Amino acid sequence: MAVVLSIQGSPSPTSRTARLLRHLDARLALQGHEVVPLDVRALPSDALTGADPAHPAIVEAAALVARAQGVVVGTPIYKAAYSGLLKSLFDLLPQYALAGKTVLPLATGGTTAHVLAIDYALRPVLSAMGATHITPGWFVLDRDILVGEDGAVTLAPSAAGPLGEVVDAFAARLTVPQPTPLP
Repeated sequence: MAVVLSIQGSPSPTSRTARLLRHLDARLALQGHEVVPLDVRALPSDALTGADPAHPAIVEAAALVARAQGVVVGTPIYKAAYSGLLKSLFDLLPQYALAGKTVLPLATGGTTAHVLAIDYALRPVLSAMGATHITPGWFVLDRDILVGEDGAVTLAPSAAGPLGEVVDAFAARLTVPQPTPLP
C-alpha cells in the first residue's frame, strides 16, 4: 500500500484540526496505508520564520514529502485562508514538492462561511506545487469534532459519513497507478 504523509497545519496545541487528522490517519492505517504524521507546529520556529530551507528539520520534512505517494493536508481556516504556519512550510518546500502525489485537502473552522477556502485558497497552492491529483476536499465545522475526556474523537453524524467517503475515495486513488510527472 501507499505511504501517506498527514500534514497538520494548526498552530494550536489543543487543535481540533490535529485531532481530526489523527482520527483520519487511523482510518487510512486500517486500510493498510503507512501513515506518517507531520505537525508543522513541531518544526523549529526559527527555521520557519527565518525561511531556512537548509535547516535539518525542514530538509527532513521535505524528505517526508518526497517519500509519500499521498499527502493529507489539514488546516484550520483563519480569515478565509489556510494557516500562516502551513504557508511557512509550503514556502520552504521545493517548488514542485507535490509532483506525482495524490493530495487530500481538509479544513476546519467555526462557520460555514469559510467552506470555500479549500477551493479558493488551499487548492491553488497545492496545484502550484505540482500535485498530480487533488481529490475533493472537505470542510468540517469545529462543533462537529467531538473530543472525549480521553482525547478520543467522535464526529457528528452529519460530518462522519461524508468525510469518511472523501477519505475512502482518497485511499482508493492511492492504489491507482499515477502518471509520471513531467520534469
